[in-house]
Amino acid sequence: MPVAGHGTRLLPATKSQPKEMLPVARKPIVQYVVEELVSNGIQQILFVTGRNKASIENHFDHDPELFRTLTEANKQDLLQETNFEAMRAHFFYTRQRLQKGLGDAVLCAENFAGEEPFLVALGDSILGLNAVSRAVSRMAEVFDAQRASCVIAVEEVAREETAFYGIVEPDASEGDVCRVVHLVEKPAPANAPSNLAIAGRYIFSPAIFDMIRRVAPDRRGEIQLTDAIQLLCEEGRPVIAVKLSPEEKRYDIGNFPSYFESFVEFALADPVYGVEFRRTLERLLAKTPARTGVLV
Repeated sequence: MPVAGHGTRLLPATKSQPKEMLPVARKPIVQYVVEELVSNGIQQILFVTGRNKASIENHFDHDPELFRTLTEANKQDLLQETNFEAMRAHFFYTRQRLQKGLGDAVLCAENFAGEEPFLVALGDSILGLNAVSRAVSRMAEVFDAQRASCVIAVEEVAREETAFYGIVEPDASEGDVCRVVHLVEKPAPANAPSNLAIAGRYIFSPAIFDMIRRVAPDRRGEIQLTDAIQLLCEEGRPVIAVKLSPEEKRYDIGNFPSYFESFVEFALADPVYGVEFRRTLERLLAKTPARTGVLV
């Protein structure tokens, strides 16, 4: 799970804390991702971190003092929500020393993956409301069945939004599974080969590591993972796209508008506070006119 980015589009909120630790309703973003992966059978998770990311490791670590305090107060609900040992997942950490792009972050996991297929899950993308998604399980089934070198989760986006995502060009196959013939990183809408955007989940064979080493840095000095996947396509290796279902909406916490929207949607769905929050929100909207200008 790459979590080493600076989160510059969410400054100043991310100046001293990781973007992945920002709360969405009652949990940090990265916790939703971990819960999704564990529910899909993932048992070993490597966080590729960077500077100022220690709070991620602390969050999933055992806290004896907190455990004792909650136990003495008989707060069983909070004990359950913070008992990550019950997940039966093992957490590992390594550091991406220089910010050289997503491709380089994946390369940092080579020793962890070894000769086995592995999943890459972006730590700032939640699949499905409250991380309820079986996409990773479906991707694993497709990977095995088609002996793929790479399986990518994709979602349909509006044509005008293609410039914000990696976009795949599918073959002529119909349905929710198709072969990828080409990838483009953040194309202008007029140049986008489709409206299928990469949705933050990938399964790779170890062949991807050699592809990453062959990729030249872009103008910002970053190694783009999409360029490495494109090399797989050019070599004729099977690269497969699996579409997310409508219920598996991707919540991409990459900027403030998407963060605000995600927070509100998750808060409204909260089983404890959602109903009252909806009343509060409706009351605020009723008395607060929409503002189109800037007050000085």
